[in-house]
Amino acid sequence: MIARRHLLTAALLLATALAAPVHAEDKPAEIRIGTQKGGFFPAVRQRQTLETAFKPLGIEIKWIDFQFGPPLLEAINVGSVDFGFVGDTPPIFAQAGGAKIRYVAAVKSEGDNQAIIVPKDSPIKTLADLRGKRVAFGKGSSAHNLLVAALEKAGLSWSDITPAPLAPADATAAFVKGSVDAWSIWDPYLALAELKESARVLAFDKDIHTPNAYYIANTDFVEKYPSLVAKLNTTFASEGVWAEAHHEDVAKAQAEATGVDIEAVRRFVNRSSYSVVPLDAEVIKSQQAVADRFARLGLIPKPVNVSDIVWKWTPGS
Repeated sequence: MIARRHLLTAALLLATALAAPVHAEDKPAEIRIGTQKGGFFPAVRQRQTLETAFKPLGIEIKWIDFQFGPPLLEAINVGSVDFGFVGDTPPIFAQAGGAKIRYVAAVKSEGDNQAIIVPKDSPIKTLADLRGKRVAFGKGSSAHNLLVAALEKAGLSWSDITPAPLAPADATAAFVKGSVDAWSIWDPYLALAELKESARVLAFDKDIHTPNAYYIANTDFVEKYPSLVAKLNTTFASEGVWAEAHHEDVAKAQAEATGVDIEAVRRFVNRSSYSVVPLDAEVIKSQQAVADRFARLGLIPKPVNVSDIVWKWTPGS
């Protein structure tokens, strides 16, 4: 019964996306979608759902892959990508830097697919034990926020650790070689470290704060093509409903597209959320707390007001 309800909801959302009116002038030749290894994008690409939704408008869909959020948002800022999906921290850094971005939708996370980990035999047992240790993280990524928030919760300051800002591929190598003591990281890298290296979790996101992820669009794209942004949101929302009921299909598509071990993929797919929703007051408040944390610690050049760059999406309108 639950699966049937998911399918009916997905069908209704997709029908809405296919039927959503778009004015004649709202027709760029293509829409460029920025993706990362996480999420359900390989399954969406495989299913050709976006292509099907936008083909009647004469619009091509182009997928562009990124290793993590900050470079994806820089691409959105300069206009080489129109629309993408990132964690909570990249938009904060981007907004503080004056980037031309807008929040257009959110994915509320359960907080299970990002964590601070240590090697299996590490003497580090608690967050407080990170004092004096070298900790890897992606600068400006959601893992950056997790690390900062975790240190605060443990009564430590940023200066109490040796920060090691590394992109995921470099951090993976550093973790395996033992040149860092701990690593703040998201799936699928987290799942791979757990399965391949028997990494031990010190704290998941949910143990520290309330994480969310976001769909972000270029400001000019939003202002010029609001109906297309709504159509993108509706289509991804439809695919999110489908993904919630089809974890194994999502996992297989992800493993095939990325080459990541299927067991690691299954692990993170089963602990992921895919429901795409508008940014409500609760989500904005949570994201503002992230922004305030980074401003308080001087990690961004100036404070930001998250609501200033939120585009209001009303599903079904």
